[in-house]
Amino acid sequence: MAKKKREEITGDQRLENIGETLSKTEEFIFNNQKIIGIVISVVIIGILAYFGYCRYYLEPKTIEAEEQMFQAQQYFELDSLDLALYGDGNSDGFIDIASDYSMTKPGNLANYYAGICFLKKKEFENAIDYLEDFNADDHLISPMATGAIGDAYLELGEKEKAAAYYLEAANIDENGFTAPLFLYKAGQVYELLGKYDKAINTYTRIKTKYYKSNEGRSIDKNIYRVKELKKRQ
Repeated sequence: MAKKKREEITGDQRLENIGETLSKTEEFIFNNQKIIGIVISVVIIGILAYFGYCRYYLEPKTIEAEEQMFQAQQYFELDSLDLALYGDGNSDGFIDIASDYSMTKPGNLANYYAGICFLKKKEFENAIDYLEDFNADDHLISPMATGAIGDAYLELGEKEKAAAYYLEAANIDENGFTAPLFLYKAGQVYELLGKYDKAINTYTRIKTKYYKSNEGRSIDKNIYRVKELKKRQ
């Protein structure tokens, strides 16, 4: 019986506490209703502004950028690099698209294309600048862009940086195409640097994880060669 009374008292106390909490909440809302109203209004305005920006600015800009990109990509496919980069007088090239439509996906992609164009033109510093401005989560293009920065640094004679970018490219997405390709390139650079242990480790990673890839099919030869080079050090 005493236990039942204690439970009833405890239950009443809980209800009392809940009631007090609700009263305090109501009091807070009453005392701060003006501030709360302003905060809610700001949030609503922010949401409406965002959707308005997307609908009436970003979407039209994206359509414009896509139209400009089409001709630039055509020139790129034809290896007409200057026309692809700078335009033909009627349509923009990748440089203007990247600048004028930077907030859009095509504008972002234009950075990648511009970087590759400059890489082909052997303007390696420009290639690095544009490739570093490119951002994407794509399974293929993102590692290819990072690997291309490695190519540019290799051409500039900065082998350590080249190897670092190749490894970064390999780690972005561990698919069976880009990962072994850039691991292989990293291994080759480590050979040039005389860092045979790193070369062996990199080649062994290809053998272990990507043995079915093009690079993996003949990687044993590379591992054997580097081990022999290491013995002669």
